[in-house]
Amino acid sequence: MRTIDEEIARHLREAAEAGELKSAPSFGKPFVQDVGWDETPQALRMPFKILKDAGVPPPEIELFHQRARLRATLESESDGPRRLALRTELSELEQTIALRLEALRKNATL
Repeated sequence: MRTIDEEIARHLREAAEAGELKSAPSFGKPFVQDVGWDETPQALRMPFKILKDAGVPPPEIELFHQRARLRATLESESDGPRRLALRTELSELEQTIALRLEALRKNATL
């Protein structure tokens, strides 16, 4: 039975022989580190890069977008009770973001 590394090597070899790798935009070019590469836990660097290259942002990015939308809504809201509800929602979202980022920093897991 093959190890996972041997299986990956086999797939790469087959892709190289079929010419699939040459069609990749980064083929033959040096690896370019994305912004935040060094700050990203090592265990998450490649998974996040794969997601980014596939056009799928990490879930935390959507949380940042939600926070920006909530802040904009809060700034434009004049109704007192509605502003309070928005502040509470924003506070909870910011706690969620902080906890997720802390988990990523400490454990490289969620």
